[in-house]
Amino acid sequence: MKNDIFWTRIIYVVSIAISLVVAFLILGPRPQGIEGALDVSILPLVNATINSITTILLLYGYYLIINRKIDAHKNVMLTCFGTSTLFLVSYVVYHWFKSGPKKYGGEFETIYYIILFSHIILAAIIIPLALFTLYRGWNNQIKRHRNIAKITLPIWLYVSVTGVIIYLMLY
Repeated sequence: MKNDIFWTRIIYVVSIAISLVVAFLILGPRPQGIEGALDVSILPLVNATINSITTILLLYGYYLIINRKIDAHKNVMLTCFGTSTLFLVSYVVYHWFKSGPKKYGGEFETIYYIILFSHIILAAIIIPLALFTLYRGWNNQIKRHRNIAKITLPIWLYVSVTGVIIYLMLY
């Protein structure tokens, strides 16, 4: 129980820190000369690809667990967490070297902004959900893991899929 309290605090601190860093990178000022110092033009495609891989891994992980292939499920979900972490690093690098968000110039502006805002909100929510789900699975808190995973999976899938949709609408 005491260990749970410690890790709960760590998960919340990490989640808040990640959300604040991402918000700052998108909305905050940049040091002089940083924008364009590194060519990051390929990273949106890389990020969409990573999101696609994450989606496939999430679906495969779900398939494995409903077929009671627990060890394979653990490995796939750890890989999925790894791809999401890789996405986050790539996303942070992209937004550090490219100032501000890309403007949408298409014909479906209302749909785009509905997808974008729901994606942003749920992306912030998925951070602690994914961390709690991982923590509980890692510590064999199976009932608690299963209960939170039922919430985490659809949100994580939505965030991954809408990340790709946003890329397709912007580029």
